[in-house]
Amino acid sequence: MAGLYLEEFVVGHVFQHTLRKTVTESDNMLFSVMTLNPQPLHIDFDFAARSEWGKPLVNSLFTLGLMIGISVNDITVGTTVANLGMKETTFPHPVFHGDTIRVETTVISVRESKSKPDRGIVEFEHRAYNQHGDLVAKCVRQAMMLKKAA
Repeated sequence: MAGLYLEEFVVGHVFQHTLRKTVTESDNMLFSVMTLNPQPLHIDFDFAARSEWGKPLVNSLFTLGLMIGISVNDITVGTTVANLGMKETTFPHPVFHGDTIRVETTVISVRESKSKPDRGIVEFEHRAYNQHGDLVAKCVRQAMMLKKAA
């Protein structure tokens, strides 16, 4: 499915993304190693076992990337020009190996570009939940989106 163009976004619309992912130990380890993040809470099972969590936490930047990535096929694949920024990013509940993540996205605002007539800016709020319904991540993202060709 192609992503949506600027004119197709409606403020207040909520996308319930059907794609879900169960996070594995391999996902967490690979992401942490690839990003040179030596945080023992992510990669050292002995250290993590002695933490308040009792087990490794999934790297929060992996969770952020997964949350936004799950949304791409439904809303922005092939129609986004660039991410402009993310704000109000929170991780209210930890993600652990074996958690299954689902995502929903709300369109917060839509506006045409003041300087480029072929595009505009859409602001999204992405929310990720685990299999128990706990909110595990949230962020507001601004994306530059293409308009339909005239």
